[in-house]
Amino acid sequence: MVRTPERQVAVFGAGYIGLVTGACLAELGHRVVVRDIDPGKVALLRSGDVPIYEPDLGDMIARNKERLSFTTDLGETLDGAEIAYVCVDTPPSASGDADLSRVWSVVRSLEGAEHLRAVVMKSTVPVGTGTRVRAALDEAGLSHVGYAANPEFTAEGSAVRDFMRPDRIVIGSADDATAALVAELHEGIEGPVVVMDVRSAEMVKLASNALLATKISFINEIATLCEKTGADVEEVARAVGLDHRLGPHFLRPGIGWGGSCFPKDSEALRQLASNTGYHLQLLSAVIEVNNLQKRRAIQKLKDELGTLTGMRVALLGLTFKPGTDDMREATSTVLAGRLLAEGAEVRCWDPMARPAEVEPWTSTTRLATPELAVEGADAAIVVTEWPQLKEADWAGMAATMRRPVLFDGRNLLDPREMRGLGYTYMGVGRP
Repeated sequence: MVRTPERQVAVFGAGYIGLVTGACLAELGHRVVVRDIDPGKVALLRSGDVPIYEPDLGDMIARNKERLSFTTDLGETLDGAEIAYVCVDTPPSASGDADLSRVWSVVRSLEGAEHLRAVVMKSTVPVGTGTRVRAALDEAGLSHVGYAANPEFTAEGSAVRDFMRPDRIVIGSADDATAALVAELHEGIEGPVVVMDVRSAEMVKLASNALLATKISFINEIATLCEKTGADVEEVARAVGLDHRLGPHFLRPGIGWGGSCFPKDSEALRQLASNTGYHLQLLSAVIEVNNLQKRRAIQKLKDELGTLTGMRVALLGLTFKPGTDDMREATSTVLAGRLLAEGAEVRCWDPMARPAEVEPWTSTTRLATPELAVEGADAAIVVTEWPQLKEADWAGMAATMRRPVLFDGRNLLDPREMRGLGYTYMGVGRP
């Protein structure tokens, strides 16, 4: 790997994006200080313990401990820093707009940091935020400091790989020198650098996630139609995906998308359009399809069992996707809440999830294995396609269930095999 000229980088925020950004920039040869306002999180990181699960991240942090440090102290963060990366959360506010309070807190903290050469926005923000940040920097006497939008396109479970082997590196800036500086930070990474204006770069992130969400909701619509016509959505998606104009990615039917990006960014884009007086009809339908998809699973079980009152249902997988411990906007939360509302007893298994001690999780029972979770159950739902479920003892599990009803919400298992083991098997879009 070609080593870049060493730069001193300050990263604000030690969440998924901040930690991955800081670790990868250190891997590229830069000296990085990551700041977070949570003393507990910083203490864990200093001790070598990574508070989130992300493949390869812990090893990368350990490997670069001479160039990568963590602190709560603002002065230590900015001492000698040339570039400040903003990597804080921008959750939805009560109005549906992105809550930029953490972003503005970081921007205000930069006042007096005249040695900075650039401020780089990694956080996902509404289009137009860069103009406001630029004005705030000018007002703080930092008009000589460049500004760039450098949106992230990393997926949880593959974030390190996505950063180091990206499809593209998008840089939005009003001046060539700042764009060149941000591009230089990424030297050693193979991937096209796409330079554009700030507003366009801000839009790229929102549009990308909205399009991916659209592909998922579309195939879920087709899956529902397949169920009503006797077609098999797995065969349909396989053939559609061979079209080079469309590709196979994100044509996997299931029980809805979740996570930290798709729901938030789709709603943010819809709200952004509403604020301009424009209604994004297609995106609104995409979101509605996804919300309904989660509830259709409950209705299918209800139709099969007759009632859910008094029934024991096992949720197999809780995180929004495999390979992460993230529960944000997870489909399992909706399923658990609806099952409890219908009067069912809910038992759960997941190898990595850490649900908060709030409803609906305080009313469910966590078990250590899939086998224990389904014991005595009237039905089981595959919620997250963990590889452990492919290897589970499904024959033995069927024998321990009160009723071997299985809803495969990710089409993970072979229908014929499951029916051969005695299951009443239901998939998504499968006859």
